Amino acid sequence: VVILGTRDDRKAFLVCVVSRDLTDRFPASKFLERLAPIVGGSGGGRPDMAQAGGRKPGKLPELLDQVETVLGEMVS
Repeated sequence: VVILGTRDDRKAFLVCVVSRDLTDRFPASKFLERLAPIVGGSGGGRPDMAQAGGRKPGKLPELLDQVETVLGEMVS
């Protein structure tokens, strides 16, 4: 599972990629559905790759801090 994030002055940009052997347990689109609202956005895609954006780029560090928590919740 890889989650990348970047931002400019107006928007945050996210990409999540999951290896095919893990997509049944950790779909990329589900990760971003849970994380994108932190940056005021939404996203979507396939189980192996999804993209999102949001209008609160200053919240990107907070979003990245939550990745491990979301992963843990998806394991449970």
